[in-house]
Amino acid sequence: MTKPMMTSPLKSLLARAAVALAATFALAGGAFAAAGGGLQNANISLADTASLQRGAGLFFNYCSGCHTLDYMRYSRIGEDLGIDPADVEKNLIFTGAKVGDRATNHMSAEHGTAWFGKAPPDLSLEARAKGADWIYTYLKSFYLDPTRPLGWNNTVFPNVSMPNALWELQGLQVAVTRPGQGEGAEPVIEGLELRDPGRQNEREFDRTVRDITAFLEYVGEPAALKRTSMGVWVLLYLAFFTFIAYLLNREYWKDVK
Repeated sequence: MTKPMMTSPLKSLLARAAVALAATFALAGGAFAAAGGGLQNANISLADTASLQRGAGLFFNYCSGCHTLDYMRYSRIGEDLGIDPADVEKNLIFTGAKVGDRATNHMSAEHGTAWFGKAPPDLSLEARAKGADWIYTYLKSFYLDPTRPLGWNNTVFPNVSMPNALWELQGLQVAVTRPGQGEGAEPVIEGLELRDPGRQNEREFDRTVRDITAFLEYVGEPAALKRTSMGVWVLLYLAFFTFIAYLLNREYWKDVK
């Protein structure tokens, strides 16, 4: 008598895992393609607490005068990044706010528009909207441009209204151009070169920008810190479960010919 065909539970489990893994790679590939070319790799790590702490200090010292983090509270930043509340008050809060307040500032939309032509945006979700590589490259791509109202331009975001808040650290960059093709064509920017060095050398400034980028990546999804820390335990559990499922499958099917 022919025994009816039966589906192995382990084979079914592995098939579902393969489908999920394929979907994950497809989504990752789509996200990579959408990021565009010409961006430098930020190479950040949310597991690097020291980098996140430095990034928080840099953001609130150089960026928070114009930009807000409306979806974050100082207390949450201190708790997630292991910063004592007293140090949060001393090193991150410059507006007279309390530790439990949201990370806002005193710049109104009207003043921001009057000073910069457009109110500076909230950066709570900037990393999720643009990506870490975009932020990292953008912060390194400011150059002097006397034709702009504030004297600055950016190769990643042409004609941006924002000045280079980090110019004292980076120094002053100028564009290296070549003539455009055709009569009346605008010059083509081939690259940027440092005209006047800042307080940091290239390696130090790269770390500064990377730290700010990492901090904004954390701000975009604070829960990612906990998820990342739990990831290794989840993988160990799945490996253990797969081993048990394999033993169970072998025991279940050993008498089936």
